[in-house]
Amino acid sequence: MKKTIVVGVILVAAIVAGLWMWLRPTPDDSRITLYGNVDIRQVALAFEGSERVREVRVEEGDKVKAGQVLAVLDTRTLTLQLAQVRAQTEAQQEALARLRNGTRPEEVEQSKAQAGAAEAQAELAAQQLRRLRGVAADTNGRGVSKQDIDNAVAQLRVAQANLEDRRKSLKLAQIGPRQEDIAQAQANLRAADAQAALLQHQIDLGQLKAPRDGVVRARLLEPGDMASPQRPVYTLALTDPKWVRAYVNGAQLGFVRGGMHADVFTDSGGTRALPGRVGYISSVAEFTPKSVQTEELRTDLVYEVRVLVDDPRDELRLGMPATVVLQRQADGAPGTTGTPGTAGAPAASGAVSTQSMAAASALPANVAAAAATPGAAQPAQR
Repeated sequence: MKKTIVVGVILVAAIVAGLWMWLRPTPDDSRITLYGNVDIRQVALAFEGSERVREVRVEEGDKVKAGQVLAVLDTRTLTLQLAQVRAQTEAQQEALARLRNGTRPEEVEQSKAQAGAAEAQAELAAQQLRRLRGVAADTNGRGVSKQDIDNAVAQLRVAQANLEDRRKSLKLAQIGPRQEDIAQAQANLRAADAQAALLQHQIDLGQLKAPRDGVVRARLLEPGDMASPQRPVYTLALTDPKWVRAYVNGAQLGFVRGGMHADVFTDSGGTRALPGRVGYISSVAEFTPKSVQTEELRTDLVYEVRVLVDDPRDELRLGMPATVVLQRQADGAPGTTGTPGTAGAPAASGAVSTQSMAAASALPANVAAAAATPGAAQPAQR
């Protein structure tokens, strides 16, 4: 009796196994399923100067726009230095204007008068010398001493030199400033303007602005802290672009092309797919990272693939697990834009192919449901 039962169980098991092998649907090789995590770019925002933080205006989790002021430094010292430099700039401007305007007519007339006075003084000294020499000649050298004559000669030379100096001064007054002096004044003015612009730039850098739209991940400094270029104030997560970092093995690599359409599924998104495209395929093989869960051995060599995702509703978060479904593309074949559960051709109305059901059995629940339900895996609309 027991042998009969055992034989019957074995016979039933063999029949079931044979029916399963005969009725087993052929696996769907038209799709490639990848597993990865969402990745985004992050920016560490720090001031360029070393001053004390005066204001910190946003908190963790706040959404910010490009150009929005996030924090402000205490720039009173720089403001005072700028005022000093601007005063020096005004002085340089006046000096340059004086050189460009040249000598005033009154100064030229003054130089003429001084030259006339020097000429009269020289004439007087010459007359005095002639008088003393005449007396000496009439008295045979006894009426005037030789020392008096020497003094008169010296006075005449001094008067003639003074006259020459006054004449040169008059000529310089009529010619005006040298071009080199004007150029030097212009250079000094440019230097003062550059110094003022530098200080103004440093004051402007006292406002820390968001470079792009994003979300504040961390607030690292508070008002009163001393800021420096080495100490970030915020860590900002950019909202665009977003991508899924996944990995393909060597057998799948030949069917993946840049620009291919992809459907991205997440646990929180259910059966709704986010549209994406393959943006980057690594040219260097590597061992499968421990954070990636695939059905292959972890020691297999794989290639990194980045799938850029269109996320207008801002649903994806850094590190979120995601499933990427690609329409398999042979070498030289054009890219397709089919959705999960199809092989590029529409299925009959109200029916699901056995290939789709077989492939869906190996996918996560939400992706399998999308594959088994016609039209359920349509990309999210903007």
